[in-house]
Amino acid sequence: MKAIIQRVNYARVKVEGEIKGEIGKGFLILLGVEKGDDRADAEYMAEKCTGLRIFEDENGKMNLPLSEVGGKILAISNFTLCGDCRKGKRPSFINAELPNEANELYEYFVRQCRARGIETETGVFRAHMHVELENNGPVTLIVDSREANLSGMPIRKGMK
Repeated sequence: MKAIIQRVNYARVKVEGEIKGEIGKGFLILLGVEKGDDRADAEYMAEKCTGLRIFEDENGKMNLPLSEVGGKILAISNFTLCGDCRKGKRPSFINAELPNEANELYEYFVRQCRARGIETETGVFRAHMHVELENNGPVTLIVDSREANLSGMPIRKGMK
């Protein structure tokens, strides 16, 4: 599972001109689900994303998590994060999970974020979305569950 996390002052997502999700201060998270990802990946990503300490404290250091600043999450599914651009000019999406399985893990990720006490808004899975945001910093991070040690086994590389 891959995530692009942007610290934002606000973010919103529209589908066919209608706002489907909107937040003030918090994180816009673009989430890609890859073949082989499972609930452990979603739980890891939710724990990592909700716990990231990237808001400034009283000393100007990035030291505060969402929960301490009243931040929210806008989570957008984004299969193109699983694109492979190493060959040619057209990305390959062969590593992206099939839609039904990807949606199940995306929704599980959202539930896990909410279970950790963070208000979480969403887009519409598989819809053409327009995302608007004001990046705060900018602060943008990439998190990949395959680079985490989820089971105590050696760090995963490539497909499971």
